[in-house]
Amino acid sequence: PFSSISIQKKTATKLQSPSMAYHLRSASTPSSPRSNRAEVEEQFQSLSTTISSPSATIDTMCDGLRRLGDIYSCIEKMMCTPSSQVSLCQTLQRAAVEVELGRSLVVLDLCNGMRESFMVLKMTVQELLLALRRGDDVSSQVKAYVRQANKVQKQFKKISKKTASNKDDCRVVMLVVEAREITISLLESTSSILSKQVEMPKWSLASKTFQRSKVVCQEEQLQALEHSIGDLESGVELLYRRLIQNRVSLLNVLSSYIP
Repeated sequence: PFSSISIQKKTATKLQSPSMAYHLRSASTPSSPRSNRAEVEEQFQSLSTTISSPSATIDTMCDGLRRLGDIYSCIEKMMCTPSSQVSLCQTLQRAAVEVELGRSLVVLDLCNGMRESFMVLKMTVQELLLALRRGDDVSSQVKAYVRQANKVQKQFKKISKKTASNKDDCRVVMLVVEAREITISLLESTSSILSKQVEMPKWSLASKTFQRSKVVCQEEQLQALEHSIGDLESGVELLYRRLIQNRVSLLNVLSSYIP
């Protein structure tokens, strides 16, 4: 996984020179910042409801990752407005931004860990498919899948999703905080759903009794699961890039201001 230091080095290379005079960038400036804020908050509410739904599926999470990527893009555009840049560089806001920059490294490491876990899960599913087709006992492969899925969930116990926000924080900072919290919730829900995709009893029974019709059905389910994990992998990859872009934008705002 990328370490915090390596991420800082990568982002630092994209920053503008600190010696450059402070200027207000207007590129990609939204026509209506207030309407964008309202839209982002509405998306947060909708996404939060979707994630917490008992009927949520892997497809739901794939869609959630795409929507969350769009939200980060919208927040980044808001960072580029002159009013937001001035606000973010004020003394109190600057401190809040620096704190959030530190927390963003944790989420980036988490996303990177999820990507690696998805790769392992896909390989495990492929091994399960081969064993099932040979008529072997697949219990060891099922246990390996469950172990890997549960391993991902343990990462979230070390992360605090809820953090107190100062009521004086500017709207952009508060949106960044909300985005981070819902990102962690989405990834945690995704890992929870993945851990339940393979149930030990039915896979063991099918492999031992050689019930061909059930085996064929389970092969199709595994192929669908493998494809879904690939979609999740792509979604987290997109989210990872959006997080990097947001981090670079915030660092650029701070570095372009000379007190």
